[in-house]
Amino acid sequence: MIQYYQELLQALKDSALAPWLELLPQQIEHGMSPTRFGDLPGWRQALEALPDIPSQDYELSSEVRIGRPGDCSDQQLQLIDDCLRALIPWRKGPYQVFNSHIDTEWRSDWKWDRVLPHLAPLKGRTILDVGCGNGYHCLRMLGAGASRVIGIDPSPRFVVQFYMLKHFLGQLPVDVLPVGIEAVPKNLQAFDTTFSMGVLYHRRSPLDHLKELKETLRPGGQLVLETLVVDGELGHCLVPEGRYAMMNNVWFLPSCATLASWLRKCGFKNPRLVDLNETSLEEQRQTDWMKFHSLKEFLDPEDNSLTAEGHPAPKRAVLVAET
Repeated sequence: MIQYYQELLQALKDSALAPWLELLPQQIEHGMSPTRFGDLPGWRQALEALPDIPSQDYELSSEVRIGRPGDCSDQQLQLIDDCLRALIPWRKGPYQVFNSHIDTEWRSDWKWDRVLPHLAPLKGRTILDVGCGNGYHCLRMLGAGASRVIGIDPSPRFVVQFYMLKHFLGQLPVDVLPVGIEAVPKNLQAFDTTFSMGVLYHRRSPLDHLKELKETLRPGGQLVLETLVVDGELGHCLVPEGRYAMMNNVWFLPSCATLASWLRKCGFKNPRLVDLNETSLEEQRQTDWMKFHSLKEFLDPEDNSLTAEGHPAPKRAVLVAET
């Protein structure tokens, strides 16, 4: 997979991200090693089978649309659809890729529309997206004018999904790396904006995660943090003993006041709540492109205000703060 990153590696040489270059090639090779992920050869085969139709007709600002059906033959359209479906499930989106409408589990565009008005203008900024999945929001960040976007996610399926999309976009300054935040050099201080959306509640030590995020940002940079929260006063935090909404890796769900306090304790300035949203069955659901259980199956069937385990149903907060 290293061939997909040549433009990025070259661009980092004379940037504030140069300290990462010494580690990055090895991290990429390790993250996409077929010895670690047995399904990876099949996913790469689907990526490499895509027809070469670089599209000059795309939209990333108001949606993610790549090409139009008339840009290629019926045979090519079918091949594209077959290749994309080989990577099911698709979690984040939606995407329109020529004739294929990828109706993803999450309506990630709804979240983006709620969050974008509250951010420092992204034009010209270098952005890190932690836990980016298949890079939907990375593409929207680029569409909002960012000069370079780097997403990180350790799931190779998501990485291949992203490069299936980028296959048709050419050498745009946006990439998804197959690594977690622990791969980012300590105290890098290189990004203007760092996003962490849907990650904090999966971390055993949330304050350590906040400190890791702070070290990615230059002085005066902005953090955009989205995570599951619960209602409550300052100091309140839910720590599920077992599963939460069928997930076994949920550790801490703080109140919004507690989360803002954590941010201040880690050295962030002016943490503020910009969005609070109860996840609906329309925003996260099963589709033809994600055929496994989704939010409906994770809730109490007789009371959707509760999870299957009896906890408060998912509520997500977005806080913004500066370094």
